[in-house]
Amino acid sequence: MTRITDLHKKWLKEPKYRKAYEALEEEFVLAAAVMDVRNHAGLTQEELAQKMGTTQPVVARLESGRTRPSMRTLERLANATGSRLIISFEPRDAKRPAGVDDITQPQLTANPLQRRADPRSAADPRSASRPTQTTQGQK
Repeated sequence: MTRITDLHKKWLKEPKYRKAYEALEEEFVLAAAVMDVRNHAGLTQEELAQKMGTTQPVVARLESGRTRPSMRTLERLANATGSRLIISFEPRDAKRPAGVDDITQPQLTANPLQRRADPRSAADPRSASRPTQTTQGQK
């Protein structure tokens, strides 16, 4: 039996498929992030909806990727799940580490301090370019 991830890898080699997939990438990543933060908080869609002051179908639409939530909605989501909303920008042509697939591993850590503390970010040139600070008398 063929697995969907195997087909996805095969199809990514086709330029038309890759272009269409990349056009939808932001929607997939945001939807995966919404599901992940809800699951991490241990909430059902219904429970999250109640905490956000909305309905379960609204949460389902957020998780489907069919809508683009407002900042207010994202802030309510963060508050309801006990998390902090952090937004960042990165170059469009940034290379991803080999083997990282957005379908299975959405990137949720946008806080630079968390990235530096994360051992997977050791190859991140942004963290390597910062000089370390020392206190007076230390070398």
